[in-house]
Amino acid sequence: MLSRVANSLYWMSRYVERSENIARIVDVNLQLLLDFRNLDHQALAGHWVPIVQSTGDEQAFFALHPKATGQAVTQFLVFQTENPNSIVSSMGSARENARMVRDQITSELWEELNRLFLFLKSKAGRDLWKVSPSEFLQEVKACSLHLQGLADATVVHNEGWQFMQVGKFLERADKTTRMLDVRHKSAQPAQLDGEIPIVSQSDALEWSAVLRSCSAWDAYKSLHGAEVSPRLVAEFLLFSEDFPRSVHFSVRALDTALRAISGASPGRFTNVAEKLCGRLLPEFQFSTIEEIFETGFHKYLDLVQQKLNAIGEAVFTAYIFQRFDAFDQAIQQQQQQQ
Repeated sequence: MLSRVANSLYWMSRYVERSENIARIVDVNLQLLLDFRNLDHQALAGHWVPIVQSTGDEQAFFALHPKATGQAVTQFLVFQTENPNSIVSSMGSARENARMVRDQITSELWEELNRLFLFLKSKAGRDLWKVSPSEFLQEVKACSLHLQGLADATVVHNEGWQFMQVGKFLERADKTTRMLDVRHKSAQPAQLDGEIPIVSQSDALEWSAVLRSCSAWDAYKSLHGAEVSPRLVAEFLLFSEDFPRSVHFSVRALDTALRAISGASPGRFTNVAEKLCGRLLPEFQFSTIEEIFETGFHKYLDLVQQKLNAIGEAVFTAYIFQRFDAFDQAIQQQQQQQ
């Protein structure tokens, strides 16, 4: 497979996942604010600033907007093309990458991706946002899930499909840690003393919102009932082996996809990306939530994000970027063989 094809498939899948996660974050925060009444401007800013921080775009946001109001943040995260990580920008990038590898994906996948992009840019999309932001964001989430289903059901599961899995699960693991990091200040070790931690009503609402942003509320309730605590939520979204949006599940799926591309057997590696992912996976298999809260929840999440970024860079170095000297050497070897 050509490196440019692998790169386009990887980023197409990653941008689709990114747009879905941004839609989840914005939608849940809009719904959460309905549970809090009589909030002044400072309190509202306190709810919106962490959302921008979770996407890593705080500096870019304040360069364009003086205050973190609900309208400014939602415009920045959903429609603003100056923000490369907005929903419109992400879907535009996904569509452009898909266009460059049109022969590698199915017509069903291309048509649905194109339809979603045109909807986001249309007057009908803007009108739906004005009338019901929740319905607009639900359309983005539903289309993203439809695209993933089409990719799994219609695309040949070869190397190209595996690169799509790498992009999807790398982005999903990163965004799940960022969603957790939004509420890290309310997850202090002092709350975890004893078997029944004391959680305020506002904290319970916020951590419930974290679960809903990952579509994890029903799965969480099946294990823990209606009890919501920072420890249980963090443990579920970080270490669950069975929930598809947990970090552990995503890293394991990422490791499987990387090995499927290279053909490396378990316990071995052929490049730096496989080595880094192989190191990260046992950390989720053999760590406990108590150890993480003792060492610092925010510090741990930040470290995981750095490791995921390092894996992404290693994937690019191993499969996408080729040094000119290495390329020239490969040509010489081919000529000698001929």
